Amino acid sequence: MRVLVIGSSGQLGSDIVKAMRRGGHEVIGLTHQQIEVSDRLSCRVIVDLKPDVVVNTAAFHKTDACEDEPLRAFQVNSLGARYVAEACLEAGASVCYISTDYVFDGSKGEPYTELDDPNPINTYGVSKLAGEYFTRMNPRHYIFRVASLFGAAGSSGKGGNFIESVVGKAMRGEELTVVDDIYMSPTYTVDAAEAIKSVLESGLPYGVYHVVNEGFCSWHSFAQEAIRLLELSVEVKRVKAAEMKFRARRPMFSALRSVKLPFRMRGWREALAAYLVEKGYLRA
Repeated sequence: MRVLVIGSSGQLGSDIVKAMRRGGHEVIGLTHQQIEVSDRLSCRVIVDLKPDVVVNTAAFHKTDACEDEPLRAFQVNSLGARYVAEACLEAGASVCYISTDYVFDGSKGEPYTELDDPNPINTYGVSKLAGEYFTRMNPRHYIFRVASLFGAAGSSGKGGNFIESVVGKAMRGEELTVVDDIYMSPTYTVDAAEAIKSVLESGLPYGVYHVVNEGFCSWHSFAQEAIRLLELSVEVKRVKAAEMKFRARRPMFSALRSVKLPFRMRGWREALAAYLVEKGYLRA
């Protein structure tokens, strides 16, 4: 399989590149410097490269910044998805769009499945849902919803990831204060990449798939588990989301689970331990 990965140096994209290469596939990686998804002309490179499948991980995902820069959010997350899907259609390639748990409003009170109707409550979520709709312009499409990613490469748009921030502060002896009333599905990018590879290799039906580590927790519990695994003597203080004065509204319970994947992904605690080993914080 000839696979083109857009955003190949990013947190998830870099692990997708590694996973596909381990699977013996031919992989072409394009960084932001090599393709600008919000520019239709730039996306013509997809037609020239003639891939079998394109995985589009490009995104403007700073949730609060999306409220201040809605035009950029829709240019990248929505129109970018359209231009990539159109180019894939012309190239005869299937397209994979990486979406988010933020397409849901968080009012369900239990994990969302692929059968639930989206209802985003912030600009980021709306722009990503629009990207899902545009991706469907190509009948050969996969939409992979992920959540609360943590991976070795870190998020270029956010300057690392949540766990790196927690571990860094803890090791410097700084105070840790983390929201305890927002619940989500922490997801290790290595596991998400392997799941996406499995879907593509298995030729599962086109459509929407939730790709997250099993289980859910609050951001506070997530931080506490990292501190416990590293055996650090640091208190993780609690704070309510309402006290944080976020620019964008957050869904209070956006955990995901899949009813469509024919396999199970490991639990988030096991995945977190594996990440800490990969980063050299723990011994295998």
